[in-house]
Amino acid sequence: MNARPSTQDRIGAAVAALGSGPLTEANLREHIAPLFSRVLARSASRTYLANHSLGRPLDAMEDDVREALASWYRSMGEAWVGWEAEMRAYRERLARLLGVARSDSVVPKTSAGQGLRAVLNALDGVPRVVATRGEFDSIDVILREYAHRGRIKLVFVEARDDGRFEAGDVVAAIGDRAGLVVVSHVMFQTGQVLPDLDLVVTASHAAGAKVLLDVYHSLGVVPLDVDALGVDFAVGGAYKYLRGGPGACFLYVAPRHLDAGLATLDIGWFAKAERARYERPDPPRYSEGGDAWLESTPPVLPFYQARAGQLFTLAVGVPRLRAHSLAQQRALVVALGDRGVSAEGGTADRGAFVVVRRDDALRLAEDMKAAGVDVDARGARLRLCPDVLTTSDEISRAADVLARVAA
Repeated sequence: MNARPSTQDRIGAAVAALGSGPLTEANLREHIAPLFSRVLARSASRTYLANHSLGRPLDAMEDDVREALASWYRSMGEAWVGWEAEMRAYRERLARLLGVARSDSVVPKTSAGQGLRAVLNALDGVPRVVATRGEFDSIDVILREYAHRGRIKLVFVEARDDGRFEAGDVVAAIGDRAGLVVVSHVMFQTGQVLPDLDLVVTASHAAGAKVLLDVYHSLGVVPLDVDALGVDFAVGGAYKYLRGGPGACFLYVAPRHLDAGLATLDIGWFAKAERARYERPDPPRYSEGGDAWLESTPPVLPFYQARAGQLFTLAVGVPRLRAHSLAQQRALVVALGDRGVSAEGGTADRGAFVVVRRDDALRLAEDMKAAGVDVDARGARLRLCPDVLTTSDEISRAADVLARVAA
């Protein structure tokens, strides 16, 4: 009996069949859609435009998770050999997506918030932390709670009247001293790409501050090179554009800090230099580099859960995915405009989703879902996000439905 092709082989063959040119609806339908047959069967009667929230999984994800479970049934404790190998592969794939050379600088986490706490717990004293009002709720809640308990001094940067955040305002808030600056690459409510990140990083470092960049709404769909940006930390996850579901997240720590011995309180026995020896020197001895930031026994299924989405993104290439995303956004903005609905999206200063500003955005999202179009809203902004599986007919249908429920 012939063995089933591996996830990498299945994805590689499909992407090779695409050729090297721009992605088109026809070649995506022929070569890529079969990789997503299960989720497409589910959505045959619906239009899914919430890819900016929960990404659609590949069929291979189930096989990958079954692989992790099969090794447990088969090998019991020896399953850790394969599990730890997959954790290393998970980190290596994320390093490629982030544009960093050292995979040990990518530390597995179960949430971006967990990564933020590890960073906060690596800072001495009561640091002054600068963040925007546009950070995602979990980041915002953690920062506020640390400030409430007197662990940090928190300064917020407000959006301009048009809802945009500007690098100059962040730089002004940093001033001549700070401990940490927290900003998003793409703002989760508005889809805005934060401009002039290099200026924020330069000003932060000049003030003695480190920079934490939230890449949750950009990684996998907007080209990113955290090494070139010079940020000190980055947090993100696979829930959205990497199609890996919940729990598959990470913290990036710049190698220069690892080499300098920067340490966090958020550690566990997986951070020990020789954890299998069960020795307890005082003070403890930790592993080299980013392994010293590992915590206690990690969940292993997220590494397998995220495999197919990571491989798919790497195989297609983020620049191609970005170009296709922008074209789809422009088509959606035009379709909405033709129906009298003003929308924002499809330009270089935006992420992967289209935004319609309406005070009744939450109601519109519910009405669209009831009509078979899955979208969501954050405050007064309705968010619609096509992906490589979205057809032109679905874009037209979504525009028709939104125009009707908005009338």
